[in-house]
Amino acid sequence: MTMTRKTPDQLRSARWFAPDDLRAFGHRSRAMQQGYAPEEWKGRPVIAILNTWSDAQPCHMHFKTRVEDVKRGILMAGGFPMELPALSLSESFLKPTTMLYRNMLAMDAEELLRGHPVDGVVLMGGCDKTTPGLLLGATSAGYPAIYLPAGPMLRGNWKGKTLGSGSDAWKYWDERRAGKISDADWVDVEGGIARSYGTCMTMGTAST
Repeated sequence: MTMTRKTPDQLRSARWFAPDDLRAFGHRSRAMQQGYAPEEWKGRPVIAILNTWSDAQPCHMHFKTRVEDVKRGILMAGGFPMELPALSLSESFLKPTTMLYRNMLAMDAEELLRGHPVDGVVLMGGCDKTTPGLLLGATSAGYPAIYLPAGPMLRGNWKGKTLGSGSDAWKYWDERRAGKISDADWVDVEGGIARSYGTCMTMGTAST
């Protein structure tokens, strides 16, 4: 299968920026309101960045700064980056479970892409509900997509032992209930089991 490069007038985003009408005037004027000159978007594919960064998302907390690298890459490749915040899911703080919101993220991602002047997208995620949610939404929208995974956190440590973010939480909880480790030990495990940003570093998944 051969891919042909689209001409500027064939880009989906040209429907927003190219016409000589009042609606396109509004789109262009608001882009200039943000500090962009016409030559920065004219004839360039608009590449959305769906960023799932959040203060309540330790899995993706590095995306706040990592997105700047993505923007530079898009600019260097000849595109025009447009960051769009997407619903952020993490088991760390969201109750009762992020599984309830996976499909909501898929709908969020699809509608963000359909409703904006988007020619392609970079998906930034990692959590095991965020990953399928973003991919399902982008696939449904039907635009070219690249997935940028958050990557796993550093493995944990406690008294020289390696800690896994999932399995060892359950293991040492049972040890504490059985009286085999102290309350002070348990606090040490809490402080050592998750040592950096990133998703759970164990080979596991939550039903996805």
